[in-house]
Amino acid sequence: MNLEAARIEIPPDDLLFSKQYYSIGEVATMFSVNASLLRYWESEFDVFKLRKNKKGDRFFRPDDIKNLQLIHHLLRERKYTIEGAREFLRNSKKSKEKFEAIETLRKIRSFLSEMKAGLSTQGDSE
Repeated sequence: MNLEAARIEIPPDDLLFSKQYYSIGEVATMFSVNASLLRYWESEFDVFKLRKNKKGDRFFRPDDIKNLQLIHHLLRERKYTIEGAREFLRNSKKSKEKFEAIETLRKIRSFLSEMKAGLSTQGDSE
């Protein structure tokens, strides 16, 4: 296992999602990176929806941390370039959207089949 990957200390999901926001310092510690690297990745990837207070301090949501975990994996472990990681994320979004569309169509098909079966039984009883 890559030494950098071994240093990542993200809490399990139940603990991670128990807090709404994490400071940039907390997140930097989780990933064993500098806060400046997190700010750079934020500027390069549009998947983050960080909150900022009036001072401009960044706060990461648990979903942002999960996205960061994927980006860290792509850049540090799989050795993608920034552009390669962006492309991967873009394609992943399209795959997810296609999957969701297929699931929606399956539900509609099932609903229509049930309606058709219901109409057939009503026609038989009349």
